[in-house]
Amino acid sequence: KTLSAALCCWLIIGRKQSKAQIFALFLLLLSALVIEKIVRLDALLGGNGGGDATSAASESLTAMEPRHFTHGVVPILVASGISGLAGAITQKNLQSATGCGKLGGKNAVLFSAELCVASLIMLGGSLAVNSDGKCIQEKGFFADWTPFTFIPILTNALGGIFVGLVTKYAGSVRKGFALIFGLMVSGLIQAVTEPTNDGTFAISKEEIIGGCLASISLWLHVTN
Repeated sequence: KTLSAALCCWLIIGRKQSKAQIFALFLLLLSALVIEKIVRLDALLGGNGGGDATSAASESLTAMEPRHFTHGVVPILVASGISGLAGAITQKNLQSATGCGKLGGKNAVLFSAELCVASLIMLGGSLAVNSDGKCIQEKGFFADWTPFTFIPILTNALGGIFVGLVTKYAGSVRKGFALIFGLMVSGLIQAVTEPTNDGTFAISKEEIIGGCLASISLWLHVTN
């Protein structure tokens, strides 16, 4: 997603990345692959088990059914590309030379409100064809709501405003870096607060090394 955002920013608004920043983007991708255990640490570090790890990965890819590619890989790549395109178009509108914003361009808060209205229309239309709509018809819209229900509502609302501001003043590529680190922090908090089946609070080696790679990639991208 962050790679596609960088590519689309270059194609749409001419925002180029330096060689160091391009390296940082691929390093960020590598960190995600390590955390998800798609790239084995043995193969990455060149240990004695590197050959076995590469062989095991090849066998795993060979054993994958075509459905994994057509219903998994392709939709993810398309969604990432669309997300990067949307981020670049959003950045162009928010950072254009003319507009009512402080630095020109569309006001970030107003833009977030417009996105909310569009989301409400699309989600409201989807209720006519999914199970949630039937549940609302049977039990009512506020069925099973508690005071805690408002926590994700408020945090998502504030998050939408912050995303607009970050995109306007920092750009969609750095917003992608912020998103990655937000997921890392969430994962660390979950690992600490939710014990595993044996009662431990273990963080895997892949998560540690992936986090370090992501930190290095952010430093490289910001300083170059």
